[in-house]
Amino acid sequence: MLDTTIKSQLRTYLERLRQPIELVASLGEDGRSLEMRDLLREIAELSPLVSVREDGADARKPSFAVTRPGEPARVRFAGIPMGHEFTSLVLALLQVGGYPPKVDAATIEQIRAIRGNFRFETYISLSCHNCPDVVQALNLMAVLNPGVESVMIDGALFQDEVADRKIMAVPAVFLNGDAFGQGRVTLEEIVAKLDTGAAARDAEKLNAKEAFDVLVVGGGPAGSAAAVYAARKGIRTGVLAERFGGQVLDTLAIENLISVKHTDGPKLVAALEQHVKEYEVEIMNLQRAESLVPAGPDGLIQVRTASGATLEAKSVILATGARWREMNVPGEKEYKAKGVCFCPHCDGPLFKGKRVAVIGGGNSGVEAAIDLAGIVSHVTLLEFDSKLRADAVLQAKLRSLSNVAVITNAQTTEVAGDGEKVNGLVYKDRIGGQTKRIDLEGIFVQIGLLPNTDWLKGAVVLSKYGEIEVDARGQTSVPGVFAAGDATTVPFKQIIVAMGQGATAALGAFDHLIRSSVPARVVVVAHA
Repeated sequence: MLDTTIKSQLRTYLERLRQPIELVASLGEDGRSLEMRDLLREIAELSPLVSVREDGADARKPSFAVTRPGEPARVRFAGIPMGHEFTSLVLALLQVGGYPPKVDAATIEQIRAIRGNFRFETYISLSCHNCPDVVQALNLMAVLNPGVESVMIDGALFQDEVADRKIMAVPAVFLNGDAFGQGRVTLEEIVAKLDTGAAARDAEKLNAKEAFDVLVVGGGPAGSAAAVYAARKGIRTGVLAERFGGQVLDTLAIENLISVKHTDGPKLVAALEQHVKEYEVEIMNLQRAESLVPAGPDGLIQVRTASGATLEAKSVILATGARWREMNVPGEKEYKAKGVCFCPHCDGPLFKGKRVAVIGGGNSGVEAAIDLAGIVSHVTLLEFDSKLRADAVLQAKLRSLSNVAVITNAQTTEVAGDGEKVNGLVYKDRIGGQTKRIDLEGIFVQIGLLPNTDWLKGAVVLSKYGEIEVDARGQTSVPGVFAAGDATTVPFKQIIVAMGQGATAALGAFDHLIRSSVPARVVVVAHA
């Protein structure tokens, strides 16, 4: 199953094993079981520390466990972890084999200190680019804590389970049989949910911090650029982020970042975080800003978090980004993740052979329809306007597909369902006024973004679209408060534009500091 190049790379990785591991397979007589047997045997041939047994008793077949001889199996794969999940397999082999994970010591100790029995089951699709992070996080927890088990389950192979558990979006995580989480989630977020005292401890630590010269709220491209530019000025810089990376984490292919021919969201976010950490920047992740208080007599602006902490800074840069725009029609919230989806790459495989709709005729909507057409039986694309807005080349490709229908002048008015999942969509013909229904099983919403600025209403001036109004320097209506990226009135919502705006806001904040009556403490920072 593995080509020569991959085998060579995997052999090199397996040289890092520090102790023996076993691959314990539970196999049937089907073709997938034969493929799994071949894969496991190929892996075992690459290292004397890897052995294979085929006497596993797991009810899910095909599946296999990665374990140490004589120890209970805590990391399992129900399915063949290829595609995006191959990295999850490689990391599981290394970590079970004693190779230290690239996780900070504090997080490792926090995981080891969690008490209880936690059996996680994560349903994935091999084309999902969000799923591996979840699988890898839970696998690592299982390696570090004997009370944790982690099972990756390929929904395409175990469709009866997917149907029984009414899973219509991935990754879908179950804990001890009950729904635990839906969608992308980080290791830190999972640990925080299990460690109930973590929020209070974090708030206490944040409250004890000295005032920052620049506090960046948001950890996406704009926030990262702002942090780098501020830190390079030698001033005390902090980043407060609900999820470092933001919306970019959910982006698949990125091919318009100048000088980088091709990357994807998770890779770009990892590079951004690494760059920020090259400087003395305090990153405070998993913290949601809840309110902004303008500077008082002491010249310090306050940012209060949902955890109850208050941070102070001489200047603030708001880079909170945006989120998927919802249709706001009856049934949408009720059937979210039960047929209403926002990521065609992640959730498309769950609708194989079914009928779906795509809402939105821009580039995102048309690209989604094209991708889904290769998986589902039929796609109906609905556009509110009288014509599609996507690039001509995408429209040409869309219209060449025999299982795609395009309806323009269509106003979606309702998501219909049977109480458990979506079974239809109702729309109004904006020309004739008639109300029509389409029977289907899935709806993919691709109608743009909304700025994450609800918490700023009344604090800074917002446009009628909820965007933060900024000038050429990134200055908002409040002295000392700057903003950048998709949350602002900057017209083009692009990664490279957000990065530039982040740099602009940081330079604007530094200029404000050196001209204000509350000077920044400038220190000399030497870099080789």
